[in-house]
Amino acid sequence: MNPDRLFDNLRTQVQGLVPSNMDVSKIEFEASLVVIYVRNYDEFSSDLALPRTIAQTIRRRVDIRPDPSMLQDTDEVEKKIRKLIPESAEITDINFEESTGEAIVEAINPNEVVGSEGELLAALKKESGWNVKVIRSPPIPSKTISDVRGYLRHESDERIKMLKNVARKLVRPVVEGEQWVRVTTLGGFRQVGRSASLLTTRNSKILIDCGLDPGSEATPYFAVPEANPITDIDAVVITHAHLDHCGTLPALFKYGYEGPVYCTAPTRDLMALLQLDNIKLAFGEAKKPLYTDKDVKKEILHTITVKYNETTDIAPDVRLTFHNAGHILGSSIAHFHIGEGLHNIAFTGDTKFEKTWLFNPAVNKFPRCETLVIESTYGGHNDMQPSRKDASEQLGELIKEATSHNGKIIIPVFAVGRSQEVMLVIEELIRTEAIPDIPVYLDGMIWEATAVHTAYPEYLNSTLRTEIFQKNSNPFLSPIFHRVETAMMREEICHSPKPCIVLATGGMMSGGPVLEYFREWADDPNNWLIFVGYQSENSIGRTIQRGRTEITLPYKGKQVTVQIKMNRETVDGFSGHSDRKQMMKFIGTMEPRPDKIIIGHGEDRKCSDLASSIYKKYNIQTVAPQNLETVRLR
Repeated sequence: MNPDRLFDNLRTQVQGLVPSNMDVSKIEFEASLVVIYVRNYDEFSSDLALPRTIAQTIRRRVDIRPDPSMLQDTDEVEKKIRKLIPESAEITDINFEESTGEAIVEAINPNEVVGSEGELLAALKKESGWNVKVIRSPPIPSKTISDVRGYLRHESDERIKMLKNVARKLVRPVVEGEQWVRVTTLGGFRQVGRSASLLTTRNSKILIDCGLDPGSEATPYFAVPEANPITDIDAVVITHAHLDHCGTLPALFKYGYEGPVYCTAPTRDLMALLQLDNIKLAFGEAKKPLYTDKDVKKEILHTITVKYNETTDIAPDVRLTFHNAGHILGSSIAHFHIGEGLHNIAFTGDTKFEKTWLFNPAVNKFPRCETLVIESTYGGHNDMQPSRKDASEQLGELIKEATSHNGKIIIPVFAVGRSQEVMLVIEELIRTEAIPDIPVYLDGMIWEATAVHTAYPEYLNSTLRTEIFQKNSNPFLSPIFHRVETAMMREEICHSPKPCIVLATGGMMSGGPVLEYFREWADDPNNWLIFVGYQSENSIGRTIQRGRTEITLPYKGKQVTVQIKMNRETVDGFSGHSDRKQMMKFIGTMEPRPDKIIIGHGEDRKCSDLASSIYKKYNIQTVAPQNLETVRLR
């Protein structure tokens, strides 16, 4: 059926489902969303059941918005909001989303905005015409989130245009006849880095992840006929924000990709943060970056955020649902429902099947799942990690040993995930006097990434969610933490005789501020280098971890040789990846059990080892493909 005719039929169907007193001005289609604009929005803004009822009937997501012509001037509305809301609410910001008609009020005490039984909120909606929403102000402001939201507001017309184009592609006719499903491995199989998979059906192609190899800067294998990301791909799905899963994505837009990107809201913000920093690192090392900030902005414009457990159409025959992966903020297991029950496949991305200091464990219960694509970073037979408690105690002992000799401690970390967990542990160790009270310096994007965490409390576990909104007990705001904001401050820390702890990016020591401290402190046997995260096979971190006594590093456009006399230790248990035992438990307790499991994201022997063990214990068909292989599922 012609898309215009289909849209007209849907409009007629929706008109028959809305109440007779609803003054509908227009019905539009944005990606998989049916948007109903109404002139008397305030009468229906509190009816949460209505859009759900319509959605169940037409089998599409529905959003009811105020008609743009009914929205009052934003400056005037802001004055009214600030006049009506009591000072005790402590408003920190008001953002207007003209494309959706939302006025988002951020307040330290949001209950003061809502008022008695929601009366104040209802009055605000009626008087302004805007859909006024109230959220709690993040305890740490995030420049990244502010910039992303500001850019989307500025480019709202272009975004609406993009969403309407996606909507038209979603309703294109499907090819009838024999249907099939295949997965092609484009990167991150029998290796860790440049993760990318192509999910292909007779009607669509979906790219899952688009990563970069942090060790070698290799990109996915796009030079194969079936994987042209510019002309063939319907959508890109990103499981989480680490660069080995999203580091090449802006390059797709640089070379002409115009389609949508699906991920969670925290993933959108964090991947923009990390990608922009990747550009800075490339310039700092006199390398040509893969893309520019212009390409990152285009990626943001084309990103459609999806919440956990929310299902959305991403192709004519594919529906996507995200589930918590427990790895980093916003990390997701991407579950795809293909056709009318043809096949269900889940890509775990990186997962942690254990409650951590930050997150709840990964989800392993699905309505249906015939195929599972799972990581194997720690899938080797002997890859057993200590508990979080044991890891905390070990880190504490190492810090005590280092400080007893007046030593300085470097902890290389990824800005997202490990940084925040190590911060929580060190804060507790110092607060409980388990280790000396020494300054902890945060260098790189750690503080900004932490701010993003506090902006999305719904993605954190309940214990931490409660703590971060209490001024006196928010561990991230402890006075022990000091942001390193200038090169001069970094230099002062490097040459200070006093013991300290430095958390610095990057986590695999292939670049970033961590190398500045390492070059200065490596030749002193009183100093310590403590690894808390995975070091890939080709990374500088892995080379140092193995005991190299000297190494050549780039410095101000030259190569310098660094003598390594400092102590080197590895504390396992901080990883955001499941260990061997957790992976086997994930599969053993999974509902339903899959018919086939594809193993990736691990070194060669770990992929094959995990595949063999799963088959032997659970009698599930397994395959551990190389890159550039295609596995037919149906």
